[in-house]
Amino acid sequence: MCDYSLQHVASRPAAVGETLVATRFGESITRGFASPDRPGVAVCLLPGTELTFERDVEFDDLFGNGRRTVAARVARFRQVDRDQRHMHHDALEFSGGEVMLVTRLVEGQRVTVLQLPAAPRATKETESQVPVSELV
Repeated sequence: MCDYSLQHVASRPAAVGETLVATRFGESITRGFASPDRPGVAVCLLPGTELTFERDVEFDDLFGNGRRTVAARVARFRQVDRDQRHMHHDALEFSGGEVMLVTRLVEGQRVTVLQLPAAPRATKETESQVPVSELV
């Protein structure tokens, strides 16, 4: 997903193994991820996507008091406050349970997409099965 405030920015889905960089998009206050060779295109993540950072993760302090470091390099992408329409939703959850908004990431940090969330797959056997409701 890409945060609501990036709806007017070109975007594409993330791919396993690619390196991304934390980026500010245009004049927006919103930060997200982009490919280093296409900084104007937001790379959207699905909830459950696992990322690894090159070093401990740095965030701008919520109240403008400098930076804060989370002593972790692996995070899972998730969304928060989905019921609040005009708030940032994209977040990272760390193994210690801490959740930080992606828009607070210090620009320039690099991440690698470790894995995307599993998607349900139908097999040929389940595709050919008749629903129970049709048998009754």
